[in-house]
Amino acid sequence: MTGRQLTRVGFVLLTALPCAAWAGGESGVYIGGGLGQATLEANASDPTGGANFDFEGDDAGYKIILGYNFGVVPLLDLAVEGSYVDFGELDGRSANRPAKMELTGFDAFGLVGVNFGPFGLFGKAGMINWDNDADLGGSSTSDSGTDAAYGIGARIQLFSITLRGEYESFDVDDADDLSLFSVSALYTF
Repeated sequence: MTGRQLTRVGFVLLTALPCAAWAGGESGVYIGGGLGQATLEANASDPTGGANFDFEGDDAGYKIILGYNFGVVPLLDLAVEGSYVDFGELDGRSANRPAKMELTGFDAFGLVGVNFGPFGLFGKAGMINWDNDADLGGSSTSDSGTDAAYGIGARIQLFSITLRGEYESFDVDDADDLSLFSVSALYTF
């Protein structure tokens, strides 16, 4: 190869690099995990028969994610994903007594996103099947249910690795606000 041919090959490889980063997220199975901050605000009747309670608490939470990006439209991400979410031990107060809630759940989302090369924005909607173990000033109770969930976020991708930040809101019964702000790392196969 001559110097001129090597220059052309180098130029083609350099211009193809952004396309390769973009193509890594077009389709495929992805797995990952995230860490974040969970927040719960609740105002409801005491399930143990006592007085109504107001509760506010927050803690570190985490999630484990599995999904599939369909990649059928060039500038659009269409995906389904599910995750196990642990909202941590949410410590707070109820009726001037210490209270603690431990929330976990399995969620499933449909995700729609817009690509701007390796950067993208997305929204998602789905459901969460949750379990709550609560200690309200010495009285223990458990509750569970299935409710709606929503989220928005942004991502940046390089080849098969994606970093994303997102805010998720969960419409859990008796909770005025259950949310998780998280940062996740994903790997696409």
